[in-house]
Amino acid sequence: MLQAIQDALPAYAKDLKLNLSSLINHHEHFTNQQFWGTMLSCAIASKNPFLLTAIEQQAKEQLSPEAYTASKSAAAIMAMNNIYYRFTHLISNLAYQKMSPNLRMSVMAEPGIDQLDFELFSLAVSAINGCGKCMDSHEYMLSSKGISKETIQLAIKTASVIHAVASVVGAEKLE
Repeated sequence: MLQAIQDALPAYAKDLKLNLSSLINHHEHFTNQQFWGTMLSCAIASKNPFLLTAIEQQAKEQLSPEAYTASKSAAAIMAMNNIYYRFTHLISNLAYQKMSPNLRMSVMAEPGIDQLDFELFSLAVSAINGCGKCMDSHEYMLSSKGISKETIQLAIKTASVIHAVASVVGAEKLE
């Protein structure tokens, strides 16, 4: 089904078609779990049900049940955290940065898969949602634990391509 979406992209989105193909065929800096988990969490964050269904079908075949759930959990928790932390970062009144968020986020500590893979999914979703504070935090964690800059860049490239494809699919009503 993902191939059908790629094939249906209009001529003006040729670069997106080529970038999506490149992601699917050349993701050597990712493990299979990192690739499909990032794809799924980014599809959720991009809010296009048709693209999500296509990616979700393939992700279910490629991911363990734990990784599938963790990928969805990363998108869910980042939807909340990115709003909260973007607010504390952008608001002029610094008092909010000192306040405890009092938001439940236990999945961050126990995602059910390798912590660094969960951080990678969270970084990609944070890029889509535009939260600089969260991107800094996740990138720091990944870099400090030895994840290569190429792997981190690939997560962001994946986020950018999936988000752009979701936008075109929605605009063209390719569903």
